Amino acid sequence: MTEINETIQSSDVPAAAEGQPEQRRGGGGGKGGGDRRGGGGGRRGEGRRGGQERDSEWQERVVQIRRVSKTVKGGKKMSFRAIIVVGNERGQVGVGVGKAGDVIGAVRKGVADGKKHLVKVPLTRTSSIPTESRGVDGAASVLMRPAAPGTGVIAGGSIRTVLELAGIKNVLAKRLGSKTPLNNARAAIEALQALRTHKETAKERGISLEQIYS
Repeated sequence: MTEINETIQSSDVPAAAEGQPEQRRGGGGGKGGGDRRGGGGGRRGEGRRGGQERDSEWQERVVQIRRVSKTVKGGKKMSFRAIIVVGNERGQVGVGVGKAGDVIGAVRKGVADGKKHLVKVPLTRTSSIPTESRGVDGAASVLMRPAAPGTGVIAGGSIRTVLELAGIKNVLAKRLGSKTPLNNARAAIEALQALRTHKETAKERGISLEQIYS
């Protein structure tokens, strides 16, 4: 959550999120001084560390946070919308959108939504994509092509964020059409989801793998 913390100002974080309950538990263990309490505290700490290790494989990046309004009876209702990209840099990536009355709640909902819509990306040995692909979402269109080792990620905006969190290190991508970050991110997801390896393509066509390369 490093990138999320850098984007959100500290004034938006509630005071209750500063870890006061954990300090109370630690203080209680110190006053008791008993072996049983100390051992129990150790087990709870190990459980939290294990959960952090499982969550550490996923990275989240904030693409956009905007304040939006909804017209209701009696006036307008203000809320925040967050666009989040979630990935493990090993072939899994997803885009999520969250809305809430505060920034922290919108980000949490966006992360949860992104993990619900993960797609698996086939990567080559050079951390590139196997074939050319194109994705469309609304008025946005994204074209992707494989690149040689050392090329890097040639893309910008939300498309670059999606490619980096998917674990792709050598690719050429071009945005065609809309400049909306959400549509471009979803178009990039569509392009990655449409990718097929040469072995899968040969199996779908009912031919041998040697005929693909000939």
